[in-house]
Amino acid sequence: MLNHIVIMGRLTRDPELRYTQSGTPVASFTLAVDRDFKNKSGEKETDFIDCVAWRQTGEFVSKYFSKGSMAVVSGRLQIRDWQDKDGNKRRSAEVVADNIYFGESKGNKSPNRSNTAPSGKPFPAGVMFEETEGQTSTFSEIDNGDGDLPF
Repeated sequence: MLNHIVIMGRLTRDPELRYTQSGTPVASFTLAVDRDFKNKSGEKETDFIDCVAWRQTGEFVSKYFSKGSMAVVSGRLQIRDWQDKDGNKRRSAEVVADNIYFGESKGNKSPNRSNTAPSGKPFPAGVMFEETEGQTSTFSEIDNGDGDLPF
């Protein structure tokens, strides 16, 4: 059996770090994940997916991610059955994160790499800009080949 999920989205709030009675760290957060297609009215819809990260992964997400951060979460889907305060049976789904990755650079503050031109506009597809400290900026076309696949 296979249960693996990878999602990418923005945190809707700061992660909430708690500890179990035995002292195990666990972080809860929600990702807003845009769908790849538009609905009948021509708008993209967003899914809000609950995630949980345990131990070092939970501490990592709590320390380095905050509301609005883009994150890539790799893990498994877990369904939980529970009872609400009125005794009604409830069911919820959440992603148990095995790995969490940065979905973007932190504000493009890296002094050596940028995805925008000096004008502040993003580069068109197929153009790469690299700036190295002490050197002039260089632009280069990325070779996309002739478009034919080798198979």
